[in-house]
Amino acid sequence: MNPIAFLTIYRYQMARTWRTLFQSVFSPVISTSLYFVVFGSAIGSRITEVDGIHYGAFIVPGLVMMSLLTQSVSNASFAIYFPRFTGTIYELLSAPLSYMEIVLSYTAAAVSKSILLATIILLTASIFVPLHIAHPVWMVLFMLLTATTFSLLGFIIGIWADNFEKLQLVPLLIVTPLTFLGGTFYSVQMLPPFWQTVSLFNPVVYLISGFRWSFYDIADVPLSISLLVTGAFLAICLAILAWIFKTGYRLKQ
Repeated sequence: MNPIAFLTIYRYQMARTWRTLFQSVFSPVISTSLYFVVFGSAIGSRITEVDGIHYGAFIVPGLVMMSLLTQSVSNASFAIYFPRFTGTIYELLSAPLSYMEIVLSYTAAAVSKSILLATIILLTASIFVPLHIAHPVWMVLFMLLTATTFSLLGFIIGIWADNFEKLQLVPLLIVTPLTFLGGTFYSVQMLPPFWQTVSLFNPVVYLISGFRWSFYDIADVPLSISLLVTGAFLAICLAILAWIFKTGYRLKQ
């Protein structure tokens, strides 16, 4: 492990965040706050509580997780796609860096950005509703695990995409719909039995369920299963990345 190389790439990626502060931080925070205000006011006036939790407080973990998922994918995918688009990726590949150092540095930067953004959203939400975090250690663990997993997914998307349209394809058509249908604004237990069964095939359900448990001790699926599904998804992403660097897929063309 070359710490100097790791820190160089990491600092460069983080510096880009500060240069585009409004786009990277303020814009997602404002968008999520609008979700909170609109859904919390419109739906909250009709659904006062879910599982004994005030509806406004109930949707906070889902909104934080939605932001964490989308930003992790977006940050990591663009970070690796842009060097490929400009051709500077070959300078990186020819440098005395291992593939692990490249992946770790880009992933660490994407995770840092996503965690920072999720923390700001969480603090913003506390202005609107009183929050109670029953298991803060588990909350941080879920944030780190989720941000890491989806940053790796974003890294894969950034290598796979050969134009800006494909770069946005998976986040817009797959990640975002799965997040909305994953229990962000409702409990899966509120659905009819058939749709409850269908929802269990959505991996985002397990992420949001585990994250919400860390706040309120309530979950749609057992915590152990949430961790197992997230860990399995992480392992799949690592296996795909190992194959990409072994074969040079879309990197050495």
